Amino acid sequence: MEQGKHAVQSRWHAGKARGNMRTVSGEGSGKRDFTTRTLDGQAVLLLAVQALLGTANALSGTFLPIYLWKSSQSFAVIGWFNLTQFLVSGLTFWLAGKWVKEHNKMNSLRLGVALSGLFYFVVLLLGKSAVTYVVPLGTMIGIGNGLFWLAFNVVYFEVTEPGNRDRFNGWAGLLGSGAGIVAPWISGWLITVSTGERGYHIIFTVSSVIFAVAVVLSFWLKKRKASGTYEWLHGYRQLRQKGNPWRYAVAAIICQGVREGVYMFFIGLLVFLATKNEGKLGNFSLVTSLVALVSFWLVGRLLKPERRRAAMLIGAIAVTAVIAPLFWPLSYRTLLLFGIGTALFMPLYILPMTSTVFDLIGSTEDSAKKREEFVVLREAGLTAGRIVGVAAYLLVLPYMEQSTYVVPGLMLAVGAFPILGWWLMRGLVGRAARGRQETETSS
Repeated sequence: MEQGKHAVQSRWHAGKARGNMRTVSGEGSGKRDFTTRTLDGQAVLLLAVQALLGTANALSGTFLPIYLWKSSQSFAVIGWFNLTQFLVSGLTFWLAGKWVKEHNKMNSLRLGVALSGLFYFVVLLLGKSAVTYVVPLGTMIGIGNGLFWLAFNVVYFEVTEPGNRDRFNGWAGLLGSGAGIVAPWISGWLITVSTGERGYHIIFTVSSVIFAVAVVLSFWLKKRKASGTYEWLHGYRQLRQKGNPWRYAVAAIICQGVREGVYMFFIGLLVFLATKNEGKLGNFSLVTSLVALVSFWLVGRLLKPERRRAAMLIGAIAVTAVIAPLFWPLSYRTLLLFGIGTALFMPLYILPMTSTVFDLIGSTEDSAKKREEFVVLREAGLTAGRIVGVAAYLLVLPYMEQSTYVVPGLMLAVGAFPILGWWLMRGLVGRAARGRQETETSS
């Protein structure tokens, strides 16, 4: 559920814009457009592919942790599945970077989607015995996610400009939330009215079909020329340089990952444990996704680069404050209050974060040429943060039954990291706003 919302994941500093140039996949160079707000056909098509992926994940991904828990009655199994997934996804980003930069990024995108569909098909074939193979399954979905999101983020950078990046991200969040309104509700209803595992079998099958449709649709995305040579340690060298803005950006991205590492799977599991009803989880996703849809639409429409810093601060404080209801007796009502608050305020944090990070990639012509390496560096930060979050989850598991405050304490500990993320990013976000103002004044 959270995964779809953060799959927007996910972008960086507009920088000094005067003379800001880039070359896109060897297709020519030119001055970046800081004023356009419209999206071209390729950007719209990329949004459509992401929407299909989000729909498939919303149908089955929301309930996969429940399926694994019901089969194993083990919180640790779910933790190890996610830890494997995050580790393999991050490693895939780094290894596949050479393929994406020097060969065919569109094939990487298509293979990632295909592997994601194959994953749910394999889970369908394994049935309850899937819990025995959580590490291989985590490896499969990790490779699929890594291949897709690496190619997606590079193509996203190439088909958007600083002036329309917030709008693209707003639409991505809007479509992801829209999928989250209907798909999990349908899944929850099917699982509730079906006998045995039939409902799970249906949603896993439908998800596999949707992934196949996304692969077909992706063939209408234009093949983008490869250029340059992949530098394996480029990101490491950025972090070694004193004063390099990426040192702050990556640290902030790690903070984002810490929260995501737990929230991506644990919220839905908590709702099920509080209600023992998949239909209630579907209703929870429907309500929170509807709120997120409206919020993403408003923020994506109204947010300007000069407002990013304030919006990000408000969002960071608010998504931390809404954790308070979890300290009350755990129930569907308290979880719904928490979910609505998170859905309402998270766009204020995640959209400025995402846009500013990707603007940083395009801050100079040289950095734009290294976009694949920078996308890999971004994912390395997310992976490191997610591993820290899941490790914290696994460490507190033995104490969950000893105190009712362990779970809300964990959620607060990892959920407060966006505040630190804002503190680390505040200079970059502010610089992005100044860069845009200077560009518009000089044009």
